[in-house]
Amino acid sequence: MTDEKEQGFARGLTNYGDRDFSVYLRRSFAASMGYSQDVLKKPIVGIANSFSGFNSCHRHFPELLEAVKRGVLLGGGLPVEFPTISLGEVYLSPTSLKFRNLMSMDTEEMIRAQPMDAVVLMGGCDKTVPAQLMGAASADLPAVQLVAGPMMTSRHGEERLGACTDCRRFWGKYRAGEVSDDEINHIEGRLATTSGTCAVMGTASTMACIAETLGFSLPGTAAIPAVNADRLRAGEASGLAAARMITDPIKPSQLLTEKSVENALRVLLALGGSTNAIIHLTAIAGRMGIKISLERMNELSDTTPVLVNLKPVGSAYMEDFFFAGGMGAVLRELKPLLHLDTLSVSGETLGDRLEEDPGYVDRRIIAKAEEPLEPQGGLVALFGNLAPRGAILKRSAADERLFEKEGRAVVFTSLADLAARVDDPDLDITEDDFMVLQNAGPKSASGMPEAGYLPIPRKLSSKGVKDMVRISDARMSGTAFGTIVLHVTPESSTGGVLGLVRDGDRIRLSVKDKRIELLVDEAELDRRRAEWVSENEPAEMRRGYDRLYAEQVLQADEGCDFAILQPNGRTGAEKGEDKG
Repeated sequence: MTDEKEQGFARGLTNYGDRDFSVYLRRSFAASMGYSQDVLKKPIVGIANSFSGFNSCHRHFPELLEAVKRGVLLGGGLPVEFPTISLGEVYLSPTSLKFRNLMSMDTEEMIRAQPMDAVVLMGGCDKTVPAQLMGAASADLPAVQLVAGPMMTSRHGEERLGACTDCRRFWGKYRAGEVSDDEINHIEGRLATTSGTCAVMGTASTMACIAETLGFSLPGTAAIPAVNADRLRAGEASGLAAARMITDPIKPSQLLTEKSVENALRVLLALGGSTNAIIHLTAIAGRMGIKISLERMNELSDTTPVLVNLKPVGSAYMEDFFFAGGMGAVLRELKPLLHLDTLSVSGETLGDRLEEDPGYVDRRIIAKAEEPLEPQGGLVALFGNLAPRGAILKRSAADERLFEKEGRAVVFTSLADLAARVDDPDLDITEDDFMVLQNAGPKSASGMPEAGYLPIPRKLSSKGVKDMVRISDARMSGTAFGTIVLHVTPESSTGGVLGLVRDGDRIRLSVKDKRIELLVDEAELDRRRAEWVSENEPAEMRRGYDRLYAEQVLQADEGCDFAILQPNGRTGAEKGEDKG
């Protein structure tokens, strides 16, 4: 038995102090599953399956799994499914982001610990794909990302509906009294009617496009609708690609480079994609020691046009994007701006891919670079005394009339405070004020939820106010829209300047200058700092994963990853970068 190759079931043996016995015992138990001895000699493609009854986006995974297995078998490998943590966006409390790093650890350690020669990662719903890519990057085993694909749209009267931009649009109308109880209940049952991720260019779709740009997903697979037969064919092709990488390995460390990350940033900006994606891409790149500079992102944004007419920035849906030419069409328009020597799991370079015939492109959905929807990228980073390490504004989904503005701060000290007072008819607020939410960052009790999309107070929404400047250290859904300043870093709960803002303070926003300034003199800020006390429960008073999270989570500009999961493995305390 000593001549066994270290692949398949002979790979990564359980340690009993006797290698041959370990192989013998493992094969004995594998035989109980009905495998023949010939099958047990084959290399293994693991399939990380994030199916869950608490993840409606992934309900088609049982069928998709069979397609992946078929592809692995075609490639001469043995497919072995294994479960991982699943993160259903709307089912997790306090927020799914808190558990992204846990899923990344699960994915990484199961890839390392179990006998597999390559892996297919089945994910989709918002945080699952970044978690899988983070884990795969750290494990550095040949990996193919297979995404769930977007859901199809539905109808409400003559209107198309798709989660979740339309969810927020109709909820806003309901809060403003424009939609009745009966109508909102009817719409509720029409917003999400198939399997798959949100039907717009939200976080899930943005991350799918980024995974394809980075080379982890097969070309042309990011936008295939979940219920389209092409999604099953993509599953088969992904399994085959993983099997082929056993003999011709392409590792994540070959895919994740400074060039591919910069390409992904370009794509994110051209899509008008989710603000969450900058956090996730930063975390993924960070696993390879690649730092994303927000200043560099601004430079790229100034020279990258918005090309894609999808909600929440435009009017169309992901199914339209797929039939319009998808990622291939976008990449061809960006070709002069991209690094073309980056690799894909297909084995080809990006340049090789873009030499192919582009086929049909619907210019109503994907604009030409010389005739863009917007001349500059969808995201911009803001700096200033309110955000020394940066904040993010999705300018492509914002009201440009608010881009150069000074206003009075109306402060909500927590999510509970926001919920209690935002609709109070006696709230002292006008549409020219700046709404400010504190204590909603990564180290807060709420764990950086998608709460940055602060609701317009009812006293204003009922008068027709649709947008106003809102500022927080929280996130917002990639499906949301508005003039919303997010990811303020350092966060308020660790002593950042955001936590020192008081009602009535003046704040100045300048998108042109990429600045966000609190107009309070330094002496007054020093006085407030001396009085400031964190409301966070001390880490040592917590237990389990909650304690690990509190001790290790980094700020938004570092991807909210855990310090111990970075290549250098420094602790959060050693980094000492949370203070403002």
